[in-house]
Amino acid sequence: MLVLARKLNESIMIGDDIEVVVIDIKGDQVKLGINAPRKVTVHRKEIYQEIKQENIAAISSDFDPGTLRDLSDLFKKDKDKK
Repeated sequence: MLVLARKLNESIMIGDDIEVVVIDIKGDQVKLGINAPRKVTVHRKEIYQEIKQENIAAISSDFDPGTLRDLSDLFKKDKDKK
């Protein structure tokens, strides 16, 4: 793990496109600002882990191909109305 020290309003760059800025420091809490391209998703780690768990649960759940067909038909009907 790379450890960097930064002061208020200082930043680090991740690659050419992602900048992390120290916005505020109060007690033991640090606020960070993140400038990244829209295609890069940014989440707090606990949210990221929840998303991963939900995705794993969705993959491992019983899948009924008929449900996907029904959804596809609904989208087609909605598209035809426009």
